[in-house]
Amino acid sequence: MRAAAQPHRFVGINQAGQVALLQTQGNPDGHVILRGGKAPNYSPADVAQCEKEMEQAGLRPSLMVDCSHGNSNKDYRRQPAVAESVVAQIKDGNRSIIGLMIESNIHEGNQSSEQPRSEMKYGVSVTDACISWEMTDALLREIHQDLNGLLTARVA
Repeated sequence: MRAAAQPHRFVGINQAGQVALLQTQGNPDGHVILRGGKAPNYSPADVAQCEKEMEQAGLRPSLMVDCSHGNSNKDYRRQPAVAESVVAQIKDGNRSIIGLMIESNIHEGNQSSEQPRSEMKYGVSVTDACISWEMTDALLREIHQDLNGLLTARVA
């Protein structure tokens, strides 16, 4: 995060699609993404531990929680429960959680990209399994209702 916050150069692709040496002024708004691993890491204790480690490293705690991957035990249907836990932490006063990530697509689940295209279902992920658009809509509306006014008060 320290390196990303500072001006630096890196090899990348320019607007003409060519490999080039690019320059950035840096981004001071970096954050850690808690995505789970061998076990979920979105609990209040896990979040507090990450905050402590960031503070000890001289960094401002800024965390995003991935509701999928290891935090859902790789079960896309658990994403709403993870999101509800994160929202509860924000409602309980956590100020370092700046967002959450949800794996979402038009239809739930996933499918192999190796099958014939004619057998593939439109709107179903070919990578990680996702919650459906209907579930996403309901979840986002619930989060909005739960956090209505809280987030704007945090930045005031």
